Parts: sequence; structure tokens; C-alpha cells
Amino acid sequence: MSHLHKKYQKEIAPALQKEFGLRNPLQVPRIIRVTVNVGVGKSLKDAEFVSVVEQTLTRITGQKPIRTRAKKSIASFKIRAGQVVGVAVTLRKKRMYDFLDKLLTFALPRVRDFRGLDAKCVDAQGNMTIGFRENLTFPEIRPDEIERVHGLEISITTTARSREKGLRLFKLFGLPFKEAVVKK
Repeated sequence: MSHLHKKYQKEIAPALQKEFGLRNPLQVPRIIRVTVNVGVGKSLKDAEFVSVVEQTLTRITGQKPIRTRAKKSIASFKIRAGQVVGVAVTLRKKRMYDFLDKLLTFALPRVRDFRGLDAKCVDAQGNMTIGFRENLTFPEIRPDEIERVHGLEISITTTARSREKGLRLFKLFGLPFKEAVVKK
């Protein structure tokens, strides 16, 4: 059992249950899955780039990614049905908590000019999406080995069902949010 999972069970879940007045422990918001996604974008025709992205995601997450394909053709984007448009990994249970621990302790502190996450990252259902412009913030990626830097998106899905509960869950996990600036 990872450090974050123990922290959730011993500290976060009881605090949330008490704070929101939940009787049943199964009502307490929890993180279900973490999805790491890379859109291929302008490199649609470059098969080598897709394999580089797959290798990068495998190193970052420790799990083999799947290729996402276009469901229908869109002429203005030069996309045909069945063409690879992205690469994604879905993490659950132990791997999810290990990845979140790595995100909190290594990746976020290494982001240049990082002043905290914006609270707008959390949607109305209590889920959060974070975008990274470059994959170099993760410790598994060494800049001297990479020939092309790409961004990635991390979606954290919860059972919160409200923005308030989701934001509180993420704050208790230790995600750094920047304080709202009040304009006078």
C-alpha cells in the first residue's frame, strides 16, 4: 500500500466524512482513476512520433498505453476514421496512487515558474485536469535522451459529484492550489 493510499484511509477520508457530515463511509469522495493522455496533433502522419510518445508514457506511468483512433473523418483537420489521434494510459489502484505521489513530490515542483494549480482545473463534478507543456518535468525523462518534447494531460476522476468536495479532496491530498486574488 502506497504512502498516499494510507494517508487517504487514515487522515483524508475521516476528515472529509466529518467535514461534510456523511454517515456512510462509502459516500466519502475518493479518487477512482488517473488518465494520462497525449494528443498526437500535427504529427498525425509521423508514426515514429507516436511510438516515441508511447515509450515516454510507458516510462512515466509504468503501464503500456493504448492508441486512440478517430471515430469519424474530419476533412478540415485532415483526419480519417481509424487514424491514430492520441495515446492514453488509465491508472487505477496502486499504480494510480504511486503516480499521484510522483506527481506531487517530483513533477509539480520541477515545473518552471510554478505558482500553484488554478482552482478552475476542478470541474463541476469534482474531477481535475492538469496540462503539461513538456514531459521533461517527470524524473524518468532525461533531456539528453529526448529528441522531441511533447506535452501531456492528466485527468483525475473522483466520486465527489460537486466542485466543492472535489477541491477539498485535492487540497487534503496536498495538491498545491494558488490562492484566489481578490480584486479591489
